[in-house]
This record gives sequence, C-alpha cells and structure tokens, in this order.
Amino acid sequence: MLDFRLDDEQKMLTDAIGRYANERVRQVYRDAEEDGRIPADVVQAGWEIGVLPTGIPEQYGGFGDYSAVTGVIAAEEFAWGDLAITLNLMVPNLVAIPLMLAGTEAQKTAYLPQFCDEAMPRMTAALTEPRIQFNPYKLKTTATLAGDSYELNGMKTAVPLADKADLILVYADEGGKTQGFLIPADAEGVTIGERNQLMGLNALPLYPVTLENARVPAENRLGGEAGANFGLILNHSRVALAAMAVGMARAGYEYARDYAKVRVQFDEPIAHRQSIAFMLAEMATDVDEARLMVWEAAWLLDQGQDATREAAVLKRHVDEMAVRTGDRAVQILGGYGYIREYPVELWLRNGRGFASFDGLAMV
Repeated sequence: MLDFRLDDEQKMLTDAIGRYANERVRQVYRDAEEDGRIPADVVQAGWEIGVLPTGIPEQYGGFGDYSAVTGVIAAEEFAWGDLAITLNLMVPNLVAIPLMLAGTEAQKTAYLPQFCDEAMPRMTAALTEPRIQFNPYKLKTTATLAGDSYELNGMKTAVPLADKADLILVYADEGGKTQGFLIPADAEGVTIGERNQLMGLNALPLYPVTLENARVPAENRLGGEAGANFGLILNHSRVALAAMAVGMARAGYEYARDYAKVRVQFDEPIAHRQSIAFMLAEMATDVDEARLMVWEAAWLLDQGQDATREAAVLKRHVDEMAVRTGDRAVQILGGYGYIREYPVELWLRNGRGFASFDGLAMV
C-alpha cells in the first residue's frame, strides 16, 4: 500500500535540497534567466548533493538504493527553486536512468561509474524532434543496421548541454520501434547547431542536433540485441517532469499566497477577497492533487508495475495545471505579475513548455 510518510533519508534529502534551493538557487535564478547562463558553482553544489549516485548500484560505484519515489520527491524540491537549474542538474539522469533500466552489463560497467564522480559527466540525450504533432513512439529519426554498425539520420531539437557533451543517447526509429543509441558527440555525421531560442528556460542551454549518416557500433544500441523498453523509459521521464511541475507550481502558489497576505487595497489584504481566496484554494488543491498522482505513478514504477496509463494521464494533467497555476499567480499579483522583476511571469512561461518537454528529465 502507499505510505505518504517520508523516511528519515528522504527527510534529510529534502531538507538538504530545500536549503540549496533557497540559499543558492533562489539567489541567482533570475539573473541566470536574463543572462542565459547558470553559474558553474551553483550547478556543482547541486550535483554534490548526490541524488543520482545514491540510486546507482554499488557494483558500479554508487550507493545502490534506487527509488523513483525518492527521485520525484527530490525533483519537486529542486524545481521549487528553479526549473531551468533543475533540468541542468538532472541532465546526467537522461543517460544513467535508461542505462539502469535497459543497458547491457557491458554498457553499465562502461558508463555508470562515470555518474559517481565529483564532477558531472558530459552526457545528454536527444529525443524531441522539430516537427508538428511530435510523437515519441513514431520518430522521424531513423536507425538502420548496416553490418556491425548502425547508421542514423534525422534531426533533434532541445538537446540540453549538447555543445559540451561527450556522449549523446539518441532515440531513433528502428523498424517501427523507438530505440536508443549511445553516440559520441564528436562522431562523424553529428552536428550541433546554434542554441535554441525559446519562450522560457533561457538559463538552460538547449541545442538542435543533426545526424547525417552518423555511424555507431551495434553494441552501442541501448540494451544490445534485446533493445530497450522505450515505454518504460518514457514513463520515468513523464513522472520526473510532472514532479518538477508540482515543484514549480508550488513555488507560484506560495509566492501568490504570501503576496496576497501583505498587498492591501481598501484597507484590507487582498487575500480577504473571496475571488482571490478561491483562486488560492484552487491552486493549493491543484498542487496537492498532482503530487499524489506523481507519487502513485512513481510507486508503481518502484513496484515493477506498468505505469503507462498513470504516466499518460499525469502528463495531460500537469501540462494544464502548470499553466493554470502560473496564470493565476500572475492574476493575483495584478500589474506586478507582468513585470519581469517578479518571478511569476517566468513560472508562467516555463509552465507553458511542459507540453513539449518529453525526454528533458528522468528519475
């Protein structure tokens, strides 16, 4: 059965992340958004909390206590500080988690120890494609077996930290199924384009990647000959993104709530007005409801059960919830909500992106 109480380790983890988010992230996130760059020391401090190494088996250098539930709890707390910085911190997860879920023993031995070092490994993943009605189960990027290697062709977009990556986990269509391929970023036929310019997430470097007859050894296919269960990988991604949406929405709710308590009009705080109080109550309900859905889906993943339905429903719900909560926060602040000096406009812009963030996070 589901248990909603955090254990001692989870409490310690959320406390550590909460302090980091409040004392480090909240001090720089607005400047990072404006400058388009996250301070390296902030990223390093977040990495040193050690969330990912904690979930990697001991035989590969980690601590061997993987839990999707713990992962979503951590993701929510990080995202309360800032979404872009959280996604930056979790880029290594995009390779490590699929390796743990589907990698061959040789692949795990070769790569997983690199996620337990003091410095973040320079690895990322490419799933999203620049086209209308993108479907992760029907990719246009193709992988064709030619002898003892695969040849990949296609275009990807919104690949985080691709400009500095040594390795990219590229998802491509192989015979009607989505499979992953571990490709060196400097391989012949791989081109990193100019940085994407987006409505939000300006602090996170995202790049298009073009593959033109890029070749990779057959053993670099995620899962080897057996391949990978992409549906399971996508479920882990959607649950992670939903947890981040909860964290960001919680930040918007708390900011709007606190503002409404101190903003006085006609000799009383605006929080006393029924219209404002109802909006705040609906925001709080949305956040708590989404969190429970996230925890249920993560719990199912930890139990080895199929969470495809839960992850799909969750994605649709949080895609709408993130925008709705951000919009209400802007409304409550009135004219101030539209000014960049206040964070709610950023949370609204970032919230709009969740509908297209498939593959940008993993727990």
